[in-house]
Formats: sequence, structure tokens, C-alpha cells
Amino acid sequence: MKELETRIKARITAEGPMSVAEYMAICLLDPTAGYYPTRDPLGSDGDFITAPEISQMFGEVIGLWCIQSWIDLGRPPNVNLVELGPGRGIMMSDILRTGALDKDFIKAVSVTLIEASAALEAVQAKTLSGANVPVNWAGDLSKAANGPSIIIGNEFLDCLPIRQFIQKDPFAGRAGWHERLVALDSDNRLSFGVSPVAISGVLQQDLPRDIDDAKTDDLVELCPSARHIIDQLSERFGQHPCRALFIDYGPDTTEFGDTLQALKRHEKVGVFSDPGNTDLTARVDFAALQDIAREAALPVTHAVTQRELLSKLGIEMRAVALSKSSSNADARAKIARQLHRLMDGEEMGVLFKAICFQSTGLPLPLGFREFL
Repeated sequence: MKELETRIKARITAEGPMSVAEYMAICLLDPTAGYYPTRDPLGSDGDFITAPEISQMFGEVIGLWCIQSWIDLGRPPNVNLVELGPGRGIMMSDILRTGALDKDFIKAVSVTLIEASAALEAVQAKTLSGANVPVNWAGDLSKAANGPSIIIGNEFLDCLPIRQFIQKDPFAGRAGWHERLVALDSDNRLSFGVSPVAISGVLQQDLPRDIDDAKTDDLVELCPSARHIIDQLSERFGQHPCRALFIDYGPDTTEFGDTLQALKRHEKVGVFSDPGNTDLTARVDFAALQDIAREAALPVTHAVTQRELLSKLGIEMRAVALSKSSSNADARAKIARQLHRLMDGEEMGVLFKAICFQSTGLPLPLGFREFL
């Protein structure tokens, strides 16, 4: 039995079942055996691949979005460009390459990467070693410098730990929800269980808004860390003009169902199959994010599909330009495949959504249709 699984089982034996969020946090963030602190999980040799790894075009057009956001912030002489979960630093490298098109923007920029993995931080430092702007690292958004800020998070929210709840008594409404827990079965294997006690009144209020039609055994997910992130944004955005863009996979309305999944070598595996050595993620509930933002009086846009955002940022034109600049037929075909993967409805184009939070008084961000 592997070390982390042994420790998880010992904790459950000593303290009782744990929440799904606790299990995810241990598996992903344990400093000695957790998934993120101990490896580089990205790319074809890793467990998953993200949009910036697929094509330089993704980060390049996000760079255009950043330039326009800096203009919308009032062209401050100093601006923090913050990335949450920056992977290998590839997207930030592509953003800065586009950013250099505006000399005043690039002169104003200072980059902060929010990273929990020492292994990835080392990779990021190598990727950005030639950056023409200051690059800093922080373990949490609260540690990033104050001031006007542009914040980016691509496939960051789906890694935040979630709690899961199951409706056991629809006639009781919100008082009928019980928490799904990680426990041990009769053979001492990790398994799911359900708390015999209904959730507290405080948790009932935190559940997503549109769940009153839940039936027996319907499951809903809640991401407490997302609320924490939005609270941090709200505090920062109230002090200085700021904007935050998040791109991730999930529905734009709250849906019932278990979306927790584990990935290893680009394949789905059981969530208990290899704790600490598989990536655990869950779909992002964009409607819940909007509700949290409204509670915090934080301006937020309607979510748009990745396809719509990237199209409005000119990714098709960038693909044409790259194709015209290459005389190699294989290279042109590769660009077409990359564009298809980012934009097609059967690939990433529709499943992935984008949402933007910002300070009060700023104009509608580039690529979005309307505020909520």
C-alpha cells in the first residue's frame, strides 16, 4: 500500500470519515506525497494537457485580452499580471510575447505566478527565464502585490476541492441534504459513504441556488474554495481597478450529478485507485460562481463558451497568419488540428467556458456579451 493511502486510512480510522474536499486536498496538496507538489503533470508525457500546451495561439490571444484590460483599467503605469495555476509557464510566455506588441503595456507589467508545486515552479522559472518583465512567485493570491491587477486562471478552478451532498428527503427541502463522505468499507478499502446526519443550516444556505427540485439520491457539488477566491478578488478589486478571467470546463447552469474524476496518463481511473498519483478534478459550476459574486457585489459577466471567447479575440485570424507564414504542409495541418481541438463543439469549444470578474465601473471586457 502506498504511503499516502496508508495515512488517509489511518486518519479515517482515528477520526472517522472525511469530506470529499478533505480527501481531494490531501491527495493533491500533501507536501511530501501529494500530486501537485511532487511532479510535473502536464503535457503528452503527463496525465493531462491544457489549452496552452495544445497551441501557442491560445496564450497569444489571451495576451491581446490582457492588453485591452490594461487599457480598460486606465493604463496604470504599474500593473500586476497574476496567473493562478500557471502550469509550465507556457501560457504566460505566450501572453508576454503578444504583450510586447504594446511597449507601454509591457513596460508596466510585473508578473506573479501563484503556484503550489515546487516542481512546476522550477519549470516555470526555466520557461520564463528570458522574460522581459519582473517575474515573482507566491503561494496564494493574498500574497500577490497590491495595486491594479489582471488575473488569469486557466483550468485552475476545476482543481479546487469540492464537497458533495446527496438529497435523502426531498420533502424536507434543504434540510434533507446529507454530506457524501470518504470512508472505509468492510475490507478496509477507501469508499464513499453518506453522513447519517443532515447538514447544518449554514451549509444549507451555501448550497447552490437552483436545487429545490432535487429528487431522492440526487447529488450536488459545492466548492468552498471558490467562495474564498471570490472573497479575495472582491477585497482586492475594491481597493484598485482589477479584472480576473477564468477559463475552465463545466456547465453554465447548476446540474445534479457526480463530476469528480481522476486522471492518469490521459485516462480516467477510479478516484481511490492511487491517491496522490492521480489528478483529481470536478466540473466548475459557473452559475454558483455568479451567485457568489452577486452576494459579494462583485461585477461578473455571463459565462461564454471558450469557442466564442477565442473567436472574438481573433484566434481564427491568428491561425491563418501562422499558416501563411509556413511553407510546410505538415505544419499547416498541425495548426488546423490545434484550432479544431480548441474550438470544436465536440472537443473543448463548448464544454469549456469563460467568466470575468472585475472592479465596479469598468467597461464590458473584450470577448464577453453582457454583465449578469
